[in-house]
Amino acid sequence: MSLRVATDKDTGVAVVTLDRPERLNALDLATAAELRAAWGALRFDDTVRAVVVTGAGGRAFSTGLDRDAVVPQPSSPYSQDDPLIAIGPKANDLWKPVIAAVAGMACGGAFYLLGEADFVVADETAVFFDPHTSYGMVSAYESVLMAQRMPYGEVARLVLMGNAERISARRAHEVGLVSEVTPVGGALEAAVRCATVIAGYPAEGVQGSVRALWAAKEAARERGYGHAPHLIALGNLPADRQTELFTNRRRTTPPRIR
Repeated sequence: MSLRVATDKDTGVAVVTLDRPERLNALDLATAAELRAAWGALRFDDTVRAVVVTGAGGRAFSTGLDRDAVVPQPSSPYSQDDPLIAIGPKANDLWKPVIAAVAGMACGGAFYLLGEADFVVADETAVFFDPHTSYGMVSAYESVLMAQRMPYGEVARLVLMGNAERISARRAHEVGLVSEVTPVGGALEAAVRCATVIAGYPAEGVQGSVRALWAAKEAARERGYGHAPHLIALGNLPADRQTELFTNRRRTTPPRIR
């Protein structure tokens, strides 16, 4: 298992932990399936009233899709299978509040989880970046989700600069991606503290508020997602060329953190 779910029946808080620290919590197909199953199970667990999602090891929340994952694709440019499209809580119809606790790197496919969290807490080690363009890939779903959390110019810079630049926890807080920055190692504790407060309120009102907030941006997200499959199919380089660029990434200028 590459996912851990710990539930505190006294507080009503569950902590979902990506547990592949040796792979920087990169998401393979098995982990994606485990996430979908975990959100589904939490829908039916009435003892859980708030959830925290985090990554094990301290070096990364998640570095997105595991490069070793093999995802067969249809030949049509109008149809593109994304293995991470349904890994978030909202995609699995979970309307209990979810808080993300971030330490270390959060990049690429990690934004599927961050984009569907209700808010994000990060410690001072957190850095956010989107490497898609560096490897000849279209950032489609990720950019749509981030455009709903950050000003357009900040998202454009995040997406277009690729590996060349990373957003620090401080800057992420300034632009609204992160709601709280903690000292090193403090993000999970702070997120659980918030979740415990929320879990103490009547569940019906909390979950209705989560659903209302998501509805406010759902239409724009669906329109963006509608364009994503064929943009990815038309804009992505062939897989072997992507792999070549990824393999040679360490020869480029070190990324700038702002």
